[in-house]
Amino acid sequence: MELLRAGRLVVDSGVHARRWTREEAIAWLDSNTPDSHEANIIAADRYITLPGQATAYEIGKLKILELRARAKEALGEAFSLRAFNDLVLGSGPVPLPILEDNVEIWIETRRND
Repeated sequence: MELLRAGRLVVDSGVHARRWTREEAIAWLDSNTPDSHEANIIAADRYITLPGQATAYEIGKLKILELRARAKEALGEAFSLRAFNDLVLGSGPVPLPILEDNVEIWIETRRND
């Protein structure tokens, strides 16, 4: 999956920053990722129509991993992956600074329990 995500980042930036054509994006995915040609067509079309989608996804993933590591370190044995996931998913689609605030509040609340 990391290889696919990396490839999608390349295509997202290639299409929008380097002005690749749809055919160039599909060809790059076909040459550099293990997905099928059909899946690569769908992926290329997604990144053409949603500029920055792959980049935003990756930034969000990295932030959530960072917040999870912070919570694990702060809470030690009291850390619950299930509770952390409930918090992140239960927050809904929020900007990353809000999610970070939610996690900080959650950590403090759990420390005081």
